[in-house]
Amino acid sequence: MKINLLFTLIAVSFLSTLCAQPKKTATEIAWDTWGVPHITAATTQELFFAQGWTQMHNHGNLILEMYGSSRGMGAEYWGKEKIKNDMLIHTLGFNELADEWEKKQDPETKTIYNSFINGMNAYAVAHPETISEKNKIVLPLTTKDLSMHIMYVVFTRFIGGNDLGRVQKWPDMGSNTIAIAPKRSASGNAMLVQNPHLPWWKEFLFFESHLNLNGKNMYGSTLVGFPGIAIGFNENLGWSHTNNTIDNADTYELELKDGGYILDGERKEFIVSSKIIRIKQEDGTMVDKKIPLMKTVHGPVVNKTANKVLALRMVGLDRPNMVLQWWRMINSSTFTEFEDALKMAQIPFWNVMYADKQGEIFYLFNGLVPKRSTDEWDYWNRIIPGGKKSDIWTEIHDYADLPKIKNPDGGWLQNANDPPWTCTIPITLKPADFPGYMAPKYMPFRPQRAARMLIEDESITFNELVEYKLSTRLEFADRILDDLFTAVDASDSEKAKEAKMILENWDREANADSKGMLLFYNWAKKFNVKNNSNYSEQWSINKPNTTPDGLANPKQAVHFLEQAATEIETKFGSLNTSWGDYYRINYNGINLPANGIDGSLGVFRVAWPGASDENNMYVGGGDSWVGIIEFGDSVKAKVLLSYGNATQKDSPHNGDQLELFSKKELRNAWFTKAEVESNTARIEVITENGFREKK
Repeated sequence: MKINLLFTLIAVSFLSTLCAQPKKTATEIAWDTWGVPHITAATTQELFFAQGWTQMHNHGNLILEMYGSSRGMGAEYWGKEKIKNDMLIHTLGFNELADEWEKKQDPETKTIYNSFINGMNAYAVAHPETISEKNKIVLPLTTKDLSMHIMYVVFTRFIGGNDLGRVQKWPDMGSNTIAIAPKRSASGNAMLVQNPHLPWWKEFLFFESHLNLNGKNMYGSTLVGFPGIAIGFNENLGWSHTNNTIDNADTYELELKDGGYILDGERKEFIVSSKIIRIKQEDGTMVDKKIPLMKTVHGPVVNKTANKVLALRMVGLDRPNMVLQWWRMINSSTFTEFEDALKMAQIPFWNVMYADKQGEIFYLFNGLVPKRSTDEWDYWNRIIPGGKKSDIWTEIHDYADLPKIKNPDGGWLQNANDPPWTCTIPITLKPADFPGYMAPKYMPFRPQRAARMLIEDESITFNELVEYKLSTRLEFADRILDDLFTAVDASDSEKAKEAKMILENWDREANADSKGMLLFYNWAKKFNVKNNSNYSEQWSINKPNTTPDGLANPKQAVHFLEQAATEIETKFGSLNTSWGDYYRINYNGINLPANGIDGSLGVFRVAWPGASDENNMYVGGGDSWVGIIEFGDSVKAKVLLSYGNATQKDSPHNGDQLELFSKKELRNAWFTKAEVESNTARIEVITENGFREKK
């Protein structure tokens, strides 16, 4: 299918306008040897045009597949397997909401959107050979597509992900982050760890780029298909995001009556409409399917039975400038400027962890928290009987109301998807000082591991922080093995005692060469680490980083160890099988030994399983973007984008960083002009026909 002439003319016209403008700095893209674009530009318009171009170069087919799906037209483009996704998008009203967003967006947001989309379209015009025939139907892309894709990711995967049942396919979708103040830093400089854990596929993949706007350096990553930098740093400061324990979506169960629903004892009418979804058949013909849409005062109906419906209410639908807030954050030079950007409150989800050159560190339980009528976490953390109007929230807490802490006495902050209370130990943020619905109370083994590493080191070097980030030591093993060994010694099980010998010699790590990890992992699955009742001392907020502990049922624990040992010996022939012989990376034809595991076992280096076969288990996600930054006189940073910075099937960067992941290594972030020049593979410069390679 040919890209239409109008699309081509629009792209060329935009390029001509760009090239006609007087420039202080020539817009160029220096591609380094890892496929990371280092973009230099004089204006925001030129910068985002170039970033759109680079994203399409590295991820063109993925972006078209994602944007086409986020339009709610996947079934029309690619067939019936996309029907459910299309129905969800229309049910949630993203098409109409995108039109509202466009009217309300800040002019600077519109500049970013237009430039980014024009850059992607220009690349598709200049390089049609890189686009699969099946995906060309999605072209040209529009700013509305960008809004709808952001909605799709933010609302269906994060804010409403639990309520829609769309985040249950992976065991540990979250993140780690650490901020170290000068008082705990060996160099006297603040340091930051950036470390999201997302699936290694589709809309969860990150894109790494380095942006230089009139001499201002900005580095980091964002999700593929998003403009700008969402987790990043500049010469003065940086931040990271982690999934927080915020509850900012609610599902209401409504009783039906005479074609309507019951609210405060009275029948109310649904707001009813419909959409037509076109479905491509195997022979290429189209079939139209009419889908009914229903809304309540709570929100859209997302499920229906004969007697009841479920309606979903989410925050953030009125916040169209999320990308602009990230742009203001990466352009900040001081904490005051950064906090002003946070106060925009356009980013409805995700904790913020911050560090800067002045030695400030800061944590914010960021997001939009509804002001609720009932002050109990458990009341809202469920499907809510929808019969009461008082349960329909309409207001959001201000920035001032959110849990936050700056420069704690201990000199460090961490978040590993635990609630805000345990961001530093001893606990400084008190749950009693906030509404009961703000966040739950618990601290799993992964954040406990983070806290332990930091508590035990009063003078942390940059290299030590790198080691802590890559640590595969299991906090759960350190906590429970003494109790398990005592239980085995008290038993008469020879098989359990044989297994105990293996575990005594194990390094308690999940490295590729760790012998004993496979046995312990099999036992831990049977034990059920997350079940608090399995411990003789259950978790307590008074002892947040040393509980739970002990075995509630020692005999059962020994029995599980017998079973685990027998299974491992039968399948692998030896209890001493190395972890990397079983746990593997299998990505884009690359097969390597893996390390790490999901964070429930207290591993800070998260690599959770996504698939398995008769012989092996394979990494499905976890460590995605990693950035470790020290803010001295000059910025020092090591990074890794685990799966590489491209998904185009012929790109050399599709999986080229996995060997570093397998070896537990990071690479230097090339941030200064000299570093970039020393590691540039090729340079592209702007012309009236897009970017061309500089000879």
